Amino acid sequence: MRIIHLLKFIPLLLPFNTFAQGNLLITPMRVIFDGQKKIQELNLANTGQDTARYLISVIEIRMNNNGTFEKITEPDSGQLFASGFLRLFPRSVTLAPGEAQLVKVQLVKTGQLQPGEYRSHIYFRAVPDTRIQGEAPKLKDSTSISVTLTPVFGISIPVIIRTGTPDIKVNLTDVALDAPENAPASLKMVVRRSGNHSVYGDINVEYVSEKGKITNVANVRGLAVYTPTSFRQFHMELDKKPGIDYHNGKLRISYTPQSKDAAPEPIAQTELQLH
Repeated sequence: MRIIHLLKFIPLLLPFNTFAQGNLLITPMRVIFDGQKKIQELNLANTGQDTARYLISVIEIRMNNNGTFEKITEPDSGQLFASGFLRLFPRSVTLAPGEAQLVKVQLVKTGQLQPGEYRSHIYFRAVPDTRIQGEAPKLKDSTSISVTLTPVFGISIPVIIRTGTPDIKVNLTDVALDAPENAPASLKMVVRRSGNHSVYGDINVEYVSEKGKITNVANVRGLAVYTPTSFRQFHMELDKKPGIDYHNGKLRISYTPQSKDAAPEPIAQTELQLH
C-alpha cells in the first residue's frame, strides 16, 4: 500500500485566545515578548477521541497584500525573523483524548536583539495515523497495489519579539461599498500600516441613518497587518437589518487594537457617505 500525505497548512491568525483545529486546542493563540518576561507557556489540549501526536517547530511566513500567507525561507526587505532567538520545549507532544500539556517558549540571545520587531510562527504538525481509526492492522496483500490519501493538519501561531520604542500608524483608505438589490452589501477597504510594529485589531462598522440613529452592521475580530507589509486589502459583508438603507446615511468604520484594557481607543477611523 502506498500512502500519500496531504499537508493542510493553517496559519492561525484568528481573534480568539483559544483555537481548535484537527482536535488540537491551543491557548493562547499569539505569543508576544515586549517586556522583561523571558518565558511564556502554551497550553495544548486534545479534544478528540483518539490519541494524537504533534511535532513542534518554527517556520517563517510572509503576509501578502491580499491577506493570504505563504511559507518563506529568506526574509523580505525590512522583515526580521524571531526564530534565532527562540527555544521551544518539548519539540513533540503525544496527547491522549482529553489530555493537556504545556509547551514553553523561551527568549534567548536577547543581547543580540536590535530595535525593531521580530516575527516567526510556531508550527504544530500532526503526525498522521495511517490506520483508519478503530481499525485493527491488516495483513498486506503483496499482489495488489492501493493508494491511501491521509490528510496532515498543521497549525501555526505567530510569535513576536518587540524591542525599542514603538512607532506605528494606521489609516483606512480606498473605502467602497457594493450594495446590490438581491445580495448582501459588502464593504471594501485598504488597511495601511507604517512604522516599526505590526498591528492586530478589530474592524467595526456602524451605519448612521440620516436621522442620526446608529446601528452596528459588521465586526471582524483579529485583523492583522504584519511587518514589513505596508497595506492589506480587505472586504467584509454587512448585515441587512430593518431600517437600514445602504443608499442613504453613512458608514462609520473604526480599527481598534486588541488590548487587555477594557475599552481601548480606535487607532484609525473613517466615514463613507452613502448615496
